[in-house]
Amino acid sequence: MIEYFDIDSPLGRIRLAAQNGELTGCYFEDQKYYPELTTLWRHNPDCTVLQEAARQLELYFAGQLQRFDLPLAPKGTAFQQEVWSALSDIESGRLSTYQQIANFLGRPRATRAVGAAVGRNPISVIIPCHRVIGGNGSLTGYAGGLNRKQALLELENALL
Repeated sequence: MIEYFDIDSPLGRIRLAAQNGELTGCYFEDQKYYPELTTLWRHNPDCTVLQEAARQLELYFAGQLQRFDLPLAPKGTAFQQEVWSALSDIESGRLSTYQQIANFLGRPRATRAVGAAVGRNPISVIIPCHRVIGGNGSLTGYAGGLNRKQALLELENALL
């Protein structure tokens, strides 16, 4: 059973999802890959990890939190997990490129695969895929929209 509830943020409504006490999703309501509710989903605003995620997101959007401390369990392939783990190491206010992540993973020719994995990140904001930019320094795709990516980077005082 996937537990969920929705919260409001300065950048729009966010759906939080958890399973077995671990956060599995953080999605803007109009982003790509927004999950459809099925009978496997149960609305539960009393879920402890969802409450804590909501609290930390509130602090983040208020500029009072730079690093999330939550039990995470994003669902994906082994390669996606590697990429998402690398994303979690990018500090607030810092930026990385797809190529830098591929190099960090020891797979310098996997830039496109890294980009695909970044794009499928199911725990947006908390696993900071918005901190990844193109090799030429430009803002590139973000499942939540480039306007949100720009706003998140501005919130973190990241310089482009």
